[in-house]
Amino acid sequence: MARMRIRGARISAVVACVPPRVFDNVNDTSNFSKEDVRKVVAMAGVKRRRLVEDGVCSSDLCIAAARESLMLARWAPETVDALIMVTQTPDYFLPSASCVIQKELGLSDACAAFDVGLGCSGYPYGLWLAGMMVGHQGLNRVLVLHGDTPSKYADQADRSVSLLFGDCGSATSVEAGDSVENTDWFFAHHTDGNGYKEMIIEAGGFRDRFSGETRKHYVKMNGANVFNFTIKRIPSLVEETLLFSGEVKENIDYFIFHQSNEFIIRHLAKKLALELDKVPLTLGEFGNTGGPSIPLTITRGGLNRWDDRPLRLMLLGYGVGLSWSSALITLEAETKLKSLEFKK
Repeated sequence: MARMRIRGARISAVVACVPPRVFDNVNDTSNFSKEDVRKVVAMAGVKRRRLVEDGVCSSDLCIAAARESLMLARWAPETVDALIMVTQTPDYFLPSASCVIQKELGLSDACAAFDVGLGCSGYPYGLWLAGMMVGHQGLNRVLVLHGDTPSKYADQADRSVSLLFGDCGSATSVEAGDSVENTDWFFAHHTDGNGYKEMIIEAGGFRDRFSGETRKHYVKMNGANVFNFTIKRIPSLVEETLLFSGEVKENIDYFIFHQSNEFIIRHLAKKLALELDKVPLTLGEFGNTGGPSIPLTITRGGLNRWDDRPLRLMLLGYGVGLSWSSALITLEAETKLKSLEFKK
């Protein structure tokens, strides 16, 4: 079973970066009737989205977030031991986006850097890898970047996706820390490749490099099947994570869901008997930004940190792959959180 308990890791800073351009779904959409748009908005909950301009990539958003994260964590660039870039919208097929980012951030050539090609489940995976590095492998500081620009692969004529996606980049500074009671991290990861076609871009890769069918270069999603997958798998993932960690849901301060769809998230919260004030939502203002929606919600979801105590968070990523994963982590009172707008 792909489960792991990690000791000796802590988060120094989480930063999310969104584009400044705001797209109002109801007022700015011209491809569909106003009534059709209102129906989609009511179901998905996406009122506004943040969209990148031409020429801006997920790496640009992540670089901006990383610079801010390094400053907040008080890390000199040369002290970063590893850089993990989680994305499904890289600048190039090769080289890895992580190599481009390593250069732009001025990190040492002794810094390990690599990409992880995961989408909606990618943030828990990124924390898992970083936690293993600082908890078991002797590294001290790891930058986890997760960025995607899904608006670039959404066909504006496809109502099932065109009104959903926004763009975001993030940076999380993970470092070695003292093992303290109730700060252990717990992870559970699952994959069902039988559903790989449920959300897919069929062309552009090396199986169909230069398809003449333009539509194949945009994402195709079977919304009904993805919905059924989510409501089937995520409740058991939550229960599995609680059982594995020995926690009870009453002790979890917030359940941070990948911001896929408001109806789905509220359905899951009801099925799991979660208090709604423990389930923050950000997709109304930012759209479905893919996996980076989790760090975006950590920074912009209104988490109550006023009483200056650590928060216990369960992070839940799920979607394309099909892949679903969880991370049960502690957000310390000293952890810096920030959200910013991208500037060229």
